[in-house]
Order: sequence, then C-alpha cells, then structure tokens
Amino acid sequence: MAGTPRAHLLTTGTAEDYRRVLAEGIDRVGTRIARTDRPFTGVTPAALAPAVAAVDLDRPLADATAALDELEEVYLRDAVYFHHPRYLAHLNCPVVIPALLGEAVLTAVNSSLDTWDQSAGGTLIERRLIDWTARRIGLGPAADGVFTSGGTQSNLQALLLAREEACARNPAPRRELLPRLRVLTSAAGHFSVQKAATLLGLDADAVRTVPTDADRRMCPDALHAELTRCQRDGLTVMAVVATAGTTDFGSIDPLDAIADRCAAAGARLHVDAAYGCGLLVSPTRRHLLAGIERADSVTVDYHKSFFQPVSSSALLVRDGQVLRHATYHADYLNPAPRASGEQLPNQVDKSLQTTRRFDALKLWLTLRMMGPDAVGELFDEVIDRADGAWRLLAGDPRFEVVTRPTLSTVVFRYLPPAPAGHLADDANRHARRALAASGAAVVAGTRVDGRQYLKFTLLNPETTLDDVAHVVDLIAGHGDRYVCERTAAVAPCPVG
Repeated sequence: MAGTPRAHLLTTGTAEDYRRVLAEGIDRVGTRIARTDRPFTGVTPAALAPAVAAVDLDRPLADATAALDELEEVYLRDAVYFHHPRYLAHLNCPVVIPALLGEAVLTAVNSSLDTWDQSAGGTLIERRLIDWTARRIGLGPAADGVFTSGGTQSNLQALLLAREEACARNPAPRRELLPRLRVLTSAAGHFSVQKAATLLGLDADAVRTVPTDADRRMCPDALHAELTRCQRDGLTVMAVVATAGTTDFGSIDPLDAIADRCAAAGARLHVDAAYGCGLLVSPTRRHLLAGIERADSVTVDYHKSFFQPVSSSALLVRDGQVLRHATYHADYLNPAPRASGEQLPNQVDKSLQTTRRFDALKLWLTLRMMGPDAVGELFDEVIDRADGAWRLLAGDPRFEVVTRPTLSTVVFRYLPPAPAGHLADDANRHARRALAASGAAVVAGTRVDGRQYLKFTLLNPETTLDDVAHVVDLIAGHGDRYVCERTAAVAPCPVG
C-alpha cells in the first residue's frame, strides 16, 4: 500500500486494498493454523525478546507481505494456539467461525458502544443480547446489564453496585460505613473479588473467604456462620459472591442454599458464572445452575464457554435501576435527559468504560448462524471429556486427583515412586515446565492445600481421550526422569 498516509485509511477509495490486505492476512493465519502440529514451540522470553527488540518501529516496511513475514518471526510462529487439541492449560477456548466473522465486521466499521450516535443498531443488538441472557438466567422483567471486557471487570462493577446499594440503604455516614463493609466469597473463588475490593477502597480485610467442602463448593452452613458473625460484630455484608465454575476446580457453589442464606440475612447475592455460563445453553446440564435466577447480579464470560474471541463478557443485574451507580453525564457525550430534551439509549450510562468495542456482534452472529443449542452441545462435549480424563487419572496409580469435575477442569498431580514422595512438588513443577518447553502440550499448574498440582482445562471439543492419555504419559515420563536424576532409590532412568 505505497503512497500517501491517506492510502492506509479505510475509505470509499481504499475498499479494494482493504479486501486484498485482509485476505492476505487471513490466508497467512489460516495456513499457519492448518499446519500447526503442536500448541506451542516452547520458545522462552529470552530467546524471543531479541527479535522483537530488533524491530525498528520508526522505519515502516514496504508492504503488507513484508509486515506479515516479520510477524511470522515475532508472533505467529511462536504463538500459543488454543485451537490445538493438546492445549489443556487455561480457560482459553478455540473460537467459532461466526464469531470471527463478527470480529472482522466490528473492527472495520469500528462502532463505539457508548452512545447512540456512535453505534445505532449496535446499541440495540447489545441490548437484545443482554435481554436474551437475562431471560436464560431467569432474572425477571426488570433485568438489565452491559457487555464488559471480561469477568474481572464484571465482578468489579457488580461489587461497585453492591457497595453503592449498601451505602444507599444504610443511614450511617459514608465515611463511617465504608470501613465496616464486608464481602463474603468462597475460598475457591476468583482473585478478582479481592482486587475489586482494593480498587473500591474497602479495608484490607474486607473480603472474607468461606470454607468449601470436599468438592470445593462453598459450605452454606459456614456462610451462615460468617453472616451471623458479621452481624454480631456490627459489620455490613454488602455482597456474597458465589461461584458457578471456579477457575481451578470448575466447582459450582450450591446456589439455592446460598440464596436462602442471603435472603435471610438481607445480603446481596452476586454469582460469578464467568466459566459456568455455558450451562445456560447446555441441552443436558442447565439444572446445574439451579438457583442462579435468585441472584442480584451475574457475571458471564462468553469468551470462555460460548467459544467467543476475547473479549466478550457481560454483567447482568436483576434490577436495572442499580446501574445508575455507574452513570455520569457529560454535556458533549450523554447529557442528562432534562438537559438534552430527549431520552436516547446510551450504553455508556451503564458501563465503567466510555469508548467500547461492539463485542456483542460476535455473539449475535454466533447465535444467528449456529443457534444456542449448538453452542451448548460443544460445551457439553468438553465436560464429557473432562469426566473421561478424571476417570483415566483416577485409575492411574501414577497420579492422584483432587475432585471429580463438574465442568471441564481436572486438578491432579504426579506421584513419584516410593520413597521419593518428598520430591512430588518439584517433580510436578518440572514436568509442567518440561512439557511446555517441548511444545508437545501445555497444561496449567496450581497449588492445593499448600502442595503443587497440575491442571487440565478442556475447552476444545476436538480434544480426544487419546490426546489426554498421551499428555498424561508425557507428564509421567518427565516426572520419572526428574525423580530418577535426583535419587538413586529409583532406577533405572527412563530412556528418551
């Protein structure tokens, strides 16, 4: 695209260049994905950093082909490819093609979903999807919500609304009330709850964790005890955060029982369903979310279990009026109705963001081209696969598993042969690093009760039980070699 700087703008006159350049990029990525035979190359930061640092950003390349050639070296070759069936690490999903079509459309048109005069139909599409999701949850006719960048932002906004509602209901001066506000959440809940409390200016000990049972689900009786303790100590529980799909275990808190405790105590209930929201469209497992319809607010991440590209998330609320706590008016952007003389559907009135991508379009095209049942079937597949992985690991004496999965994560660890049990933590850390360095597979790691564990997160329906079994054998091999190298009690060392 040689010529003046204007030649690079997408305009009426450059539409053909746009088609050509994007086609070349899509062809390059399609070729790379088709040929990718492992999820990762194993490249280290030290190995890749010099190539990125050597790029002279002040001297542009001649054309798109040259830029894509360079991109191969600094990104595409070594990217982590979530579409590969042996990527088993984090909550990163392969994405559906209708959503990629939406991504292409929304980036080119570049609507900003803050005000009507920047988005028009985009505003209505987002609102329709919010209504659709709220109905799937069962929040009732007054429900509303807004798309967000992800679960962390959704949880932050949910707790912001909870804080403001607590302040509005309590006659005490705000400066006296804020230090007494508390948030109760599962010991297996997401770290974003603690982060949100810090960002909201709450006390360092504002977040209290509630113990979980053997299946890593919040204990309702323990929640009741904590609610009673807070009341006794003159503290105000501004929110209870239940989880429908914990990051490590995929566990779903007993939502109905928790809702009962919250109702009795007059506490606001937020459900973090960032992971488990895919059950909303599951043809077979929707019942696992029983009780979610009683929540005051719900986080959903379509970019996890709806197979959408990042980012695509939303916060839903039972009473749309609480979104007023995020509303600020600016004369140049969204003047107050009494000043403007008109009531426009400005999404910025509900959002923590101002300029915001039209991420809802990806989900819209997914539902229009696939339908919700098809998305739910994909999520059911990965849950089935996780159960198969649990069975495989539970029956393998080389490993131990923490709990049977409800969703699609399996937490487990390699067990060194006796008497090398003391090497288990180091052996599991080594096995994960060695596996990633080989590029053959990628798995996650976590700590459970102070010990090192590994984690499979299965979000790819293309992953087979044979893939899982192969990765299990690779992990055992890396663990065996590590132990053999460090103790003479285990012999001989495996070859290879």
